[in-house]
Amino acid sequence: MTGKRYPRSLRLLTPADFKRVMDGAVFKASQGSFLLLARPSESGNSRIGFIIAKKKVRLAVDRNRIKRCVRDDFRLMNSELPAMDIVFLARQDLSVIDNMTLHDNCRDALRKLARKARQQPSQESPPQPS
Repeated sequence: MTGKRYPRSLRLLTPADFKRVMDGAVFKASQGSFLLLARPSESGNSRIGFIIAKKKVRLAVDRNRIKRCVRDDFRLMNSELPAMDIVFLARQDLSVIDNMTLHDNCRDALRKLARKARQQPSQESPPQPS
C-alpha cells in the first residue's frame, strides 16, 4: 500500500455538493463512456462523487467495480490535482470496458481536468487598465 488513503474529506457527500458542481461546472473532460464535471473546490482539496445510474450500468457488481477503479486513480493522482470538486457521470456501455482501459481513460481524463484548471486563471485574467 502506498500510504495514500481515501478519507471522507475527499468525497462529495451531500446533494448540495453535487448540485454545486452540476450547476456550475467550469471544467469538463469527456471519455467515450463517461464524463467528468469539475469546479474549483471551496474546501481546499480535491473531492470526487459518482453518478452511475442503473439505467446506464445495469449490474451492481459493475457499478461497484467502476467506482473502485476511479477512486483508486483519483486517490493516486490527488496530489497532482488542483483543489476541485469532481462529479463522475457514467454513460452507456461503461460496464463493457475492462479495468485496464477504465484506469487508462480515467487517468487521462483527470490529467485533462488538471491541465484545464491550471490554464484557466491565465486565460481568464482581464487585462489591466493603464
